[in-house]
Amino acid sequence: MSAHHHINYIEFAAKDLSATKTFFIKVFNWQFTDYGPEYSAFANSGIAGGFYQAPLAADTAKGSPLVVLFSDTLESTRQDVLDAGGIIVKDIFSFPGGRRFHFTEPSGNELAVWSE
Repeated sequence: MSAHHHINYIEFAAKDLSATKTFFIKVFNWQFTDYGPEYSAFANSGIAGGFYQAPLAADTAKGSPLVVLFSDTLESTRQDVLDAGGIIVKDIFSFPGGRRFHFTEPSGNELAVWSE
């Protein structure tokens, strides 16, 4: 299958790059490669991407796209998010096809996790 015109990479701002990396390693087992003190690329996430140092954050209330991760065990992942310092901004709710919750990570970026 050709990768032509497919989403290939995603980048997020990170107010606290170190805390953000620690969070995603602990909760989702992402791997990071640093490219200088203000950029870190991530892998083992389903799509490649990175975080760059900036005082901004993805917020769906302001029109940011929502990155949605999958979990086989939604409640367990929710607890892992909380244990690692994430904040639940929309608790678990049902939608056609599954259930999900939204959270912010230590730099304030909003993401979601869904399950069937």
